[in-house]
Amino acid sequence: MNLPFELNYYLKNGVVRKITPDISRANFLFEESQKSFEGLKIRVEKIGIDEFSANSIIKDIHDIILQILRSKMLFAGLSASGNYAHEAEVSYMNFLGFNQSQISFVNTLRKSRNGINYYGKMFEKGYANDCYKFLKMNSKRFGL
Repeated sequence: MNLPFELNYYLKNGVVRKITPDISRANFLFEESQKSFEGLKIRVEKIGIDEFSANSIIKDIHDIILQILRSKMLFAGLSASGNYAHEAEVSYMNFLGFNQSQISFVNTLRKSRNGINYYGKMFEKGYANDCYKFLKMNSKRFGL
């Protein structure tokens, strides 16, 4: 299974730190993720997912999920920054009641997005479809 470390690991190593809850920023990130999700749904319904859109859809899904997780952390008075910040944010899913399979999926999505942005990795439309289905199936759990 492809899981990040437990959140306490990131707290001990200074990747995650306790802060005063940042409600304004948390609300902004949450509202942005909702708008992005609605825009993504419209885009997929009108254009679909194909070989030309697969990578951008994967990146959009990653950004939506990470914005939600970041928002929930800020509401809780936690902030991740620096190396491994995104990994730490994914590990926060454990506190939100997601199971190991779901956390593993998002961690793989995180690595896929890094592959796109930093290594020129191209993904098939099937994987982009899987990511989109995952987001839609879990949208209520994420609060979308």
